[in-house]
Amino acid sequence: MFGAAAREVPVVGQGTWHLDRADHAAALATLRAGLDAGMMHVDTAEMYGEAEPLVGEAIAGRREAVFLVSKVVPGNASRAGVIAACKRSLKRLGTDHLDAYLLHWPGHHRLEETIAGFGALKASGKIRSWGVSNFDVADLDRALAIAGPGQIACNQVLYHLGERAIEHAVLPWCRANGVALVGYSPFGSGDFPNAGSAGGRVLARLAEAQGTTPRAIALAFLTRAEGTFTIPKTARPERARANAAAGAITLAAEAIDALDAAFPRGPKPRTLPML
Repeated sequence: MFGAAAREVPVVGQGTWHLDRADHAAALATLRAGLDAGMMHVDTAEMYGEAEPLVGEAIAGRREAVFLVSKVVPGNASRAGVIAACKRSLKRLGTDHLDAYLLHWPGHHRLEETIAGFGALKASGKIRSWGVSNFDVADLDRALAIAGPGQIACNQVLYHLGERAIEHAVLPWCRANGVALVGYSPFGSGDFPNAGSAGGRVLARLAEAQGTTPRAIALAFLTRAEGTFTIPKTARPERARANAAAGAITLAAEAIDALDAAFPRGPKPRTLPML
């Protein structure tokens, strides 16, 4: 269940950051291949360039089956700014509502204003739920104190095998408060372990045993906890289909232990890592 959105959502979805930089036809084909493979959770944002119009084109004719998420930049996160930004995103996406609308990261506008804007958008039917992104525990506590329980759909954070900082406190907080955790850049933003590295060999061994790809194994590890989702980005249809297959993989305890040893969590950082 996707937090306060109260909707069943596939654990592996589709990210779109920098997707507009790829060949348009290939990017469009990739999003559609992902949808065909069951990755109906599609994440985008107003700051992702031309990604919103691209997503709108990809989901045309199947909007109601898609769990559509976009994000507002902090500079637009006053009460009136949130409402205006959402309307612009809806127009670019060619839809009349979002399934979830997120504050991209904490900013200078008072969080009370942002949440009031979200509330107005929800009351008008323009969004069905709202959440946050790049929020550490102190930020989450503040949002919970303002909104009350059962209102925050998700927290979207950096999470990949080489960056597991959120497991120290953010992930436990989200699980305790019924907030979905969505990991972005699950392949390390271009820094996925190569086949010759120690971690790469562990991934390859586990992938061979499961008849899948190392990337699918990584996604299965990142979504092993209940209420945890991931949104890999690709511009290749065959990779989108492979990513989708990760949602059906259940890792044995021995496999989880092997990955935990190969990619240790490390100490808790002083600040929440983000891109």
